[in-house]
Amino acid sequence: MTLNRRDFMAGTAGLLTAACGAMIPGSALAIDKIKFGSILDTSGIFDAYGKPMDMAARLAIDEINEAGGLNGASIDVTAYDTQSNMALYTQFGQKLVRQDKVDVVHGGILSASREAIRQTMRKSKTLYFYNVLYEGGVCDRNIFITGVTPSQQVEVLVPHAIKKWGKKIYVLAADYNYGQITANWIKKYAADAGAEVIAVDFFPLDVADFGSTIAKIQTAKPDMIVSVLVGGAHLSFYRQWAAAGMNKKIPMASTTLGVGNEHKVLTADEGDGILVAYNYSPELKSPANTKFLQGWTKKFGDTSLIHEIAVSNYQGVHLWAEAVRRAGSTDRTKVTEALETGLSIKGPGGLVTIDPQTHHAILDVHVMEIKNQKMNVLESALQRPPLDTQSACDLKANPDDNTQYEIKA
Repeated sequence: MTLNRRDFMAGTAGLLTAACGAMIPGSALAIDKIKFGSILDTSGIFDAYGKPMDMAARLAIDEINEAGGLNGASIDVTAYDTQSNMALYTQFGQKLVRQDKVDVVHGGILSASREAIRQTMRKSKTLYFYNVLYEGGVCDRNIFITGVTPSQQVEVLVPHAIKKWGKKIYVLAADYNYGQITANWIKKYAADAGAEVIAVDFFPLDVADFGSTIAKIQTAKPDMIVSVLVGGAHLSFYRQWAAAGMNKKIPMASTTLGVGNEHKVLTADEGDGILVAYNYSPELKSPANTKFLQGWTKKFGDTSLIHEIAVSNYQGVHLWAEAVRRAGSTDRTKVTEALETGLSIKGPGGLVTIDPQTHHAILDVHVMEIKNQKMNVLESALQRPPLDTQSACDLKANPDDNTQYEIKA
């Protein structure tokens, strides 16, 4: 993450292409396009994350172009598939800014991929959007981040689960910085609610045998499990938990299950009843989500690929577009200043508002229950700020900051 990000990804391939013409407002010299750069893993082991993100970006750009473009100019897309090879992020990131000379870059999935290109974007003065949930802490005026951070999720999920199930919590987490940071936020919000984390077990990403862990949990007799497990190997826990009959005895919440449609890989018996909290579910009832689903269906047909970070990417593109409209330009400084007014759009996941202090998104977070491979909304917490990153990052006071802080709960 700053080491690496969530490693739970798998799927297919895809590249972005689009076309058209643009003009730089305030300039006497017309050009024929606004240049949009995309860099994602649309093939390889992370493609189940990257391909829907690619599709969502294409949908957003088509909507913008079909509505007349930005300030009368259409958007042309240059996109690169990194093939889930981290080294290609550096190569393609440099190509986007040096050769393609794009006006903005949206891309990256793992935190490692973000960090592979973030300094290139900053040095080249190319505006950068990272539209993925992650561990929090990036403080850089050249980047805008639209995914949820751990405190935004946990602040909503843990109190709901405690009220529903009880005060003794057993945490299972992936053994890298996302899992470690999130486990600390679970401890904090559990304590704030008068509950207790009685144990935390960390697991390397390649662990797939949880037999001894299940025995430990049975002995500990918690009121609930909170899972921060990540990746294909860790999906084995949910299957083994259900096979042991434990999903009928001890309930579970998760900060990760379903982000990449993992709940659709599990059977209904294995996944039913698990609580999650994210910005998006296809089951949300709102005009913006209805419009999004209709647009996706018209363009791609099957809506089953849609997931949390695909919608974050879609919302990130529309946020950038609204800022370009407000700025009357694609100029990096003018667009940044427009976003720093606290710019908002109504997206499929709810209102998305930029926090000027951190350049992260203030988001609606929805507590959902998995049932029959769907995420059914139980409760919505509106406009949750990124409290974790706010505790360390203040770009209004320190606009030249260029740090990823390790957030302490």
